[in-house]
Amino acid sequence: MSITRLARAAIRDLRPYEAAIQVDDTIRLNANEAPWRNSADHFHRPLNRYPEIRPARLRALLAERYGCAPENLLVTRGTSEAIDLLMRVFCTAGVDNIVTTFPTFSMYEHYAVVQGAELRQVETDGDNDFLVAAESVLTACDDGTKIVFLCSPNNPTGTLVPRDTLLRILEDRKDRSIVVVDEAYIEFSGAGSATDLIPSFENLVVLRTLSKALAFAGARCGSVIGNKRIVDILDAVQAPYALATPVVECVENALANESLADAEHCVAETINERARLRAELEKFSFVSRVWPSAANFLLVEVVDPAALMLHCAKDGLLLRHFAGQLANCVRITVGTPEENARLVESLGRLEDKDG
Repeated sequence: MSITRLARAAIRDLRPYEAAIQVDDTIRLNANEAPWRNSADHFHRPLNRYPEIRPARLRALLAERYGCAPENLLVTRGTSEAIDLLMRVFCTAGVDNIVTTFPTFSMYEHYAVVQGAELRQVETDGDNDFLVAAESVLTACDDGTKIVFLCSPNNPTGTLVPRDTLLRILEDRKDRSIVVVDEAYIEFSGAGSATDLIPSFENLVVLRTLSKALAFAGARCGSVIGNKRIVDILDAVQAPYALATPVVECVENALANESLADAEHCVAETINERARLRAELEKFSFVSRVWPSAANFLLVEVVDPAALMLHCAKDGLLLRHFAGQLANCVRITVGTPEENARLVESLGRLEDKDG
């Protein structure tokens, strides 16, 4: 039985929007486009013409990068759009639920609220490095659980989901839930992607992004990777012309070999800086704990987070403060060596002042 039976009945047979056909070297009088180029248009592809419905070359380049077939990948406007599409496709308002861990990326909750799906959160323990337990996740699931979201490495804790944990959840929910592995930070972890499991698990969906490791957050380009049946139904729901022409062009350039080599160098530097910054942070008396991280940030428990945030803000340094379970924590993104040195210097002045 197809995994698409988990999708909302109203859209199981939905077909993509039929846009005007696009054929090279023809006079296009079929799409109500302007026939002239704007004087501010300096892109290779003319902006007076609609972009491709789905950017074929970009899709192929991303599929090559992520080790999957192009038909198993849909290009999205960041992973946020992918999360939204998944929620709209699989969750019926007032009926279905999603399961996530906690703390985790807040956009899972955001789009659950937008879609009217129940949110079930499985709390993880900081004393156990926020490790995800398969049995706890599965206990939270029932017949109405349409999606399980696992962020690996997790934001904001930096924790990886162990392979055996993922396999246990995938197997148990095999024909009952979509299991989404959000790998926004995977390049900083040294771990392999879960995409190699897609041929074995029809219910697995992997999210990838260019925002972190490729330093292209402003381009808003991500990918949702999974079984072709899932990709096809997400494709039918996604807006036509979702990726703007300038975005497609610049991302294609970012996926060139030279740009990828530069990005790999920067990722390696970030990993080195992460270790160095953690060691420096652990020296301060007001730092209670710095958790290990497989991402490009560190979660830090401090004595007085409000005072720390205020002090850093006055020095022109912005950190992220959370509430609830993480009320005593701040998340610090690993910057350049110079930015990290400036942070450590600033915190040194705070230490001297408190001392």
